[in-house]
Amino acid sequence: MNDATPTDGQDEAQAGDDSVSTRRRVLMLGAVTAGAVVSIRPALAQTAGSVMNCQIPVPDLGRAGRFIDPAGNVVAPGTKGAFPPAARPFKGEEVKRALAGGQLPGTTYDSNRAYVSYIRRLQRGQGGFTCFASLQMPRA
Repeated sequence: MNDATPTDGQDEAQAGDDSVSTRRRVLMLGAVTAGAVVSIRPALAQTAGSVMNCQIPVPDLGRAGRFIDPAGNVVAPGTKGAFPPAARPFKGEEVKRALAGGQLPGTTYDSNRAYVSYIRRLQRGQGGFTCFASLQMPRA
């Protein structure tokens, strides 16, 4: 019985050391995490700013000069009912507003709908796709 008592005391001391080292690890991890949060937030703000300033040409440069039909398809210049290319690329901020029901600058009601349809149909590899995809990502 006496042999068991020192062993129990050793176990308690070891358990006490383990809990202290666990607490230290948790505190150190918290300090590291807090530093990461402080450094990530400005990066997210900068990313959000760059997304709002990215540009989407309508149509993309590979099809410059082509017209956009009411469904958002790229068609030959002069196609009846189609709209000429946008005078300039649209900024991410402008597109985001238009996707939420606003209007792209310099457009009529009908050309706005055609351009927004074109933008919604952008696919990987087309000019402006990365900007459009970034606008779709939820912000923290």
